[in-house]
Amino acid sequence: MDTQENLEKDFRCGMVSIIGRPNTGKSTLLNAIVDEKIAIVSSVPQTTRSRIRGIYNDKRGQIIFIDTPGLHLPQDRLGAWMNSTAEGTMHEADCIIYLVDANKPTGQEEEMIVSRLKNIKTPVILGLNKVDLNGKRADEYISLWEKVKGKPITEMKSFVLLPLSGETRYNIDTLISLIFEFLPVGPALYPTDIVSDMPQKMAIADIIREKLFAMMREEVPHSLAVNVEEITLKQKKVTYIRAEILVERDSQKEIVIGKGGQVLKKVGTLARIELEELLESKVFLDLNVKWQKKWRDDDTVLQDLGYGQDA
Repeated sequence: MDTQENLEKDFRCGMVSIIGRPNTGKSTLLNAIVDEKIAIVSSVPQTTRSRIRGIYNDKRGQIIFIDTPGLHLPQDRLGAWMNSTAEGTMHEADCIIYLVDANKPTGQEEEMIVSRLKNIKTPVILGLNKVDLNGKRADEYISLWEKVKGKPITEMKSFVLLPLSGETRYNIDTLISLIFEFLPVGPALYPTDIVSDMPQKMAIADIIREKLFAMMREEVPHSLAVNVEEITLKQKKVTYIRAEILVERDSQKEIVIGKGGQVLKKVGTLARIELEELLESKVFLDLNVKWQKKWRDDDTVLQDLGYGQDA
């Protein structure tokens, strides 16, 4: 850790929770902020299932960002746990980025989120994301916030409205400067040369899951989970990884495997390229598909996958 940097009297450090409903671009924003891919990105809602910490450092201080699962109306135990995980970060953070897709209409999920933020004392940055795609619904989010709070946004304390684009990095520097204004003075909590504290098994599982999402039909991704069962460094600097892909219906096994095993083979090839970069070694990836009925409502399975506990 750069101790000299942490001796600066104005050095600031704190935690920032990125919350919002599914598919608002939270993971894309986090990756843009730390300028490195640490969170998987997909057009599939609820891609992020655990809290992921990304760490930003510069001479002003250190910001620990928490990318959370999208807040939604849950249909199973996994969904309920994801919501609980996201909501829990609101009370831990020094600042909250409430990220919305400014191109999509508000709805029941958005009203739920705003109502839960209504009495939060933590500073809130309302990020109107994806403004590069027009942002034509921005006024709806402003009106919703004003309706719940009962006052114009110009009269709200510790509240900032900021157009953003994680994809094009629009206003990213402004966002970081705003956050530092809200953080307390204090030393860095993490070494300044790391960008994430994500456990290795989770990082590997997420990479495999991202490649599965890219290959699967719409009805399958929510039923998919990846459990990394073994990571072993073999001779000749080859890392052996055995992972189990869970699906909820027997018919989904055929989709994941594909005719002649082509889909699973393609997933393995794509994942291995990224895993070798992550692990800085050759990788032998052993993927197996297992049918586990209603695993999203099975507490034991959720615990095994790391979804029944803080990540």
